[in-house]
Amino acid sequence: TRSDPEGRPTVYDLVADAKIHLVAVGRLDLATSGLLLLTNDTRLADLLTDPANAIPRVYLVTVRGRWDEEKSLLVKEGFVEASQVLRAAEVVARKVSGRESHLVVTLVEGRNREVRRLMKAAGHEVTRLRRVAFGELELRDLPTGKWREISFAELSASFGSLVAEIGARHFPAPC
Repeated sequence: TRSDPEGRPTVYDLVADAKIHLVAVGRLDLATSGLLLLTNDTRLADLLTDPANAIPRVYLVTVRGRWDEEKSLLVKEGFVEASQVLRAAEVVARKVSGRESHLVVTLVEGRNREVRRLMKAAGHEVTRLRRVAFGELELRDLPTGKWREISFAELSASFGSLVAEIGARHFPAPC
């Protein structure tokens, strides 16, 4: 969000010194951290978030309780909630215990609170949620609250033909 009704800082406060108007590509809710793309090209933002383009978003998810393969199948099969089909493209359990489980969940649409809704349907509360990849772009070791610019070459390598639709004319050439 651009402004918080409670006066909390937003992602736009981090880039306040940018000389251009930026828009977020998708969203992260208040309780979710991780990779968020910002662009000055609304057409690019629309292409990257269009469900028809099925760009994967990868999340590290911690849930309360023991996760099992049956639950992975349930969230991959999906379900209908509020006339929306919610489903994960992939679910990989990294650590499972009686207290908590650590998962890698991949989505190809960006529905509102989709990971949390999927986990709730499987009977688990999300205690930590972090987006670590959007398409081929990965968060890696970028610290919380920090940002970096992405080159046209990175965008092209990550999103190929979608970026070609926008064209290199919108991106500055290296000097």
